[in-house]
Amino acid sequence: MTKKRIGVLISGRGSNLQALIDAAEDPDYPAKIVLVISNVAGAQGLARADAAGIPTLTISHKDYSSRESFDTAITEALEDAGAELLCNAGFMRLHSESFVRHWWNRHLNIHPSLLPDFKGLDTHARVLEAGEKITGCTVHFVRPEMDTGPIVAQAEVPVLPGDTPETLATRVLEAEHRLYPHALRLVASGAVHVEGEAVVGTAL
Repeated sequence: MTKKRIGVLISGRGSNLQALIDAAEDPDYPAKIVLVISNVAGAQGLARADAAGIPTLTISHKDYSSRESFDTAITEALEDAGAELLCNAGFMRLHSESFVRHWWNRHLNIHPSLLPDFKGLDTHARVLEAGEKITGCTVHFVRPEMDTGPIVAQAEVPVLPGDTPETLATRVLEAEHRLYPHALRLVASGAVHVEGEAVVGTAL
């Protein structure tokens, strides 16, 4: 099997990165993580990658005068590593449009709601304020507008009586850890692809 070479962008603890690392340890998994980049020095996710023997880099946005120059440095590092697909896993920077265009239909993100509902930040508090009974998470291809793009997969999570933003976040994160490896498998294996602005194909 020829495995797709994956780059992962992080900013923090890297729990979704860990889920991808664990999935990629399966010999039958169609993807291999070849580089993890953080914009924050000392991010916990870097230690997770180091422990798995995956190369890491810190590229601080503070060292660049523009979003475009920062993104160019990320692309150069990813391409030097031979990355074919890119996964955002808790990467807390918005991308330039040129970066998004460069990685068009090769760039995934995970968001803690059932998109297109509740884009942006403070998702769980907003779900509770709206009185929703169901929430969840979404893996989608990245587009220039935040939290938009063709949806690869979603997982539903019930909102329980007495939930706080923290308890709900914990359960949604558990669903993310299952969903992201599944969605990457679909994309890396070629089981799904993008036509126009829709994901088509066969779920595994």
